[in-house]
Amino acid sequence: MRFQSRLRIFGWPLLSVALGPDLAAMEARGVARGVVAIGDVAIGGLALGGVALGIIPIGGLSLGVMAIGGASFGIIALGGLAIGVYAVGGAAIGVYANGGLAIGVHPEGGAVIRLFGR
Repeated sequence: MRFQSRLRIFGWPLLSVALGPDLAAMEARGVARGVVAIGDVAIGGLALGGVALGIIPIGGLSLGVMAIGGASFGIIALGGLAIGVYAVGGAAIGVYANGGLAIGVHPEGGAVIRLFGR
């Protein structure tokens, strides 16, 4: 399934959807790029997908400013494994970390490993 809106913001489509393989284009996974991107791989402002990259990525593997997902990497990271400045998750690694296993300068949670201080 492929869709891109005609409305563009800063050259990016407002909505881009790319799910599943596209045999005509020889793509094994749908790569969506847009302000709002939904796809197997999603890149955009709000990105929703298995692999999501953007300002607010939500997915299995999320990389961005405020990442939410199974494995999240960002300034603010929320997920099973969260790595960022502010990290919240099952295993959280960051300056401010909160989780079942929290590793950081200011950790809080179940098992705590404090770095660089008391």
